[in-house]
Amino acid sequence: MIKRITGMAALALAAAGSFGIQPAQAAEAATKCHMTFSTTGWAAIYKKADGRGHVRCDNGQSADVMIHVRGGGLTAGKFSIEGGKGEFTNVKGLSEIYGEYASAGANAGVVKSAESAVMTKGEVSLAITGTGRGINLGVDVSKFEIERLGK
Repeated sequence: MIKRITGMAALALAAAGSFGIQPAQAAEAATKCHMTFSTTGWAAIYKKADGRGHVRCDNGQSADVMIHVRGGGLTAGKFSIEGGKGEFTNVKGLSEIYGEYASAGANAGVVKSAESAVMTKGEVSLAITGTGRGINLGVDVSKFEIERLGK
């Protein structure tokens, strides 16, 4: 009896394939997304920066984005990051990059500025690096928000 049911199941799958019907696929595979961005901002205990960027994923999806950084800590200065880079991991598609990421970082610079941070939003991780200009020094905890441009 079991052999007959197994044989019937195999026959049904073969017939479905000949009609272009495919069995259910496994969960969507993870992809990597890469971001280039620029921001400008200031800090005097409270940190505020805004900018724009472009995200491109290995699966062919891409979008222009707005970036907002808000936070506080022992930080002060005025700064800009040009040509920043970010890499998202553990995403299935572009729609998963949007939202608020928790970030803690350190920054330092006099004329030339540098920033580096790793942040998370649930299972999605974002690592950013960037260089720019400004006078800044500090340690802070921030909210790094990415939203679709034209939202």
